[in-house]
Parts: sequence; C-alpha cells; structure tokens
Amino acid sequence: MDSQTVMQELEMLGKERMKKMYLSNGAHEPLFGVATGTMKPMAKKIKINQDLAEELYATGNYDAMYFAGIIADPKAMTAEDYDRWLDSAYFYMISDYVVAVTLAESDIAQEVADKWIASGDELRMSAGWSCYCWLLGSRKDEEFSESKLSEMLDLVKDTIHDAPERTKSAMNNFVGTVGVSYKPLTEKALKTAQQIGPVEMKREGKKSSFLNSAETIEKAMQKDRLGFKRRYVRC
Repeated sequence: MDSQTVMQELEMLGKERMKKMYLSNGAHEPLFGVATGTMKPMAKKIKINQDLAEELYATGNYDAMYFAGIIADPKAMTAEDYDRWLDSAYFYMISDYVVAVTLAESDIAQEVADKWIASGDELRMSAGWSCYCWLLGSRKDEEFSESKLSEMLDLVKDTIHDAPERTKSAMNNFVGTVGVSYKPLTEKALKTAQQIGPVEMKREGKKSSFLNSAETIEKAMQKDRLGFKRRYVRC
C-alpha cells in the first residue's frame, strides 16, 4: 500500500464530528477527522513500514501523522529522526501521542526524553515527560533508576507551577504514573503530589482546568491497581 492509497483510505474514514474535536484541541488543516480505532484494520495490513511512515508524517496531515506513528519502526529511528519528527509536531496530540509514544518503544527513549525535558521548549518538554509516562506504564521497574526518577519527582515539585501549560499537564501525568506504575516510589510520588497540590492549566478560549495527580494515585490504591503495566504502548 503506497502513501497515496493510505491518504485516500484515511479520507474515507474521516468524520466531521471528529475533525471538529481535533480542531478544538489544537489541530489545524489539513486533516480528515479519523477516529484512531478505525485505523487498526489498515495498520494490521501494513504492519511496520518506516519508509511509508516517513512519507505520511511529512504530509503535515494530522491523521496521516498519527497513522505514521502506528506503522513506524521505533528502533530504526535515530535521535535525529525523533528530533525531526518533533520539529513538525505543532501541538500536543502529535508531540505526546505520536512522537513520544513511538519513542517509548525505542532503545534510546530515556536519553532522548532527558534531552527534551532539559530543552526549555514547551512541546519538547511535554513530549519528554510524556515519554516517561509511556515507558513507566509499560516496562518493568528494573529498567529504571530509582534515584533518577526520585530526582525527577523533585524537579516536578520545584518547577511545575511555573512550567508552560502543556508541560504542566505532562509533568502532572508523570507524578501520577510514577505513583501508579512504579511501585518503589509510590509513596514518594503520592507525597510529592500532595505537596504540589492542584495545578492550574490555562487553556486559550476555555476555562482553566485543575490537575491533581494525588487523586490519580489514591484511586489506583483504592482499586488495587498499583503496578499497572500495559502490554503495548502503541495501538
């Protein structure tokens, strides 16, 4: 299946309702409005195809960029490739749910995410923190340094309230994910979340939302879901 055929298939799958929702969240034209679940049959046919993923991502079409993330070969991509993809990620649904998700299945995930977190750029930082969420939610605890994650919790505590808006959301998710999915630091993550308190996230043209990772951790405790891990990161 070539890129032109994929684009035609995606266009047929597009729905106006989904398109409006994506637009309201920061997407812009071109896009078709494809629900991610409806992409699965086509993804199963194509499987992994990095060359096709690159062609689709380069279109700038939101749905094609998302689909590119599904069929990309994470381990074939270099740090430079991930930087290039992130350069084109113009809003958080691409940076956090396409680029960060794809990176999370690579062998260089932590080193690239660390660089993004230290970048000072809103979407890069957001993608870096989000990548750690995907990693912690899918990989064994032994793959992480407890002291490093502890220091990252301290960094969030000290900087989250002054961070850019999208970065705030990813940092808040990080604290919650450490608490739920990384048992060695559940107690510290909960204490950190309580010290942080509610985090105001301002949204242009909308009311502020308030984030609270302590509630996420406490709910997981109540439902006996501590240590939760996904089988797969990508759909």
